[in-house]
Amino acid sequence: MRRRRDAERGSMSLETAVVAPALLALLALIIIGGRVALAHQAVESAAAEAARSASIARTQGEAGAQAEASAWAALDNEGLHCSSRSVAVDTSGFAAPAGTPASVSATVTCVVNLAGLQVPGVGPQTITKTMTSALDTYRER
Repeated sequence: MRRRRDAERGSMSLETAVVAPALLALLALIIIGGRVALAHQAVESAAAEAARSASIARTQGEAGAQAEASAWAALDNEGLHCSSRSVAVDTSGFAAPAGTPASVSATVTCVVNLAGLQVPGVGPQTITKTMTSALDTYRER
């Protein structure tokens, strides 16, 4: 009986040494996935806010400025730090005559740097989201 215990004596340490790196890699993937999911949600929220702000503006020029300002504010409120960001607003719906259904859309692009996680092969991720908001059909444009 004594021999069997001696043979298994170091097996627990060996199993831990084999399993620990795999568990750490899995934990790193979960953290990266969570950060990417939160970034996608923040950019989508910023795009929705930008489209909504543009749709309630009175003029086409005012719509672009309000959309950009609200997108930056939404990204800042979410705590998302973009190394590069841009907002593109399609305000062509303002050219439609009153009584015609029209909409505006906003596209927000954010480059999120995930290199701070110290995981090999993980770098910047570009996230782009587009949202659309309807203009009031009977409002003067």
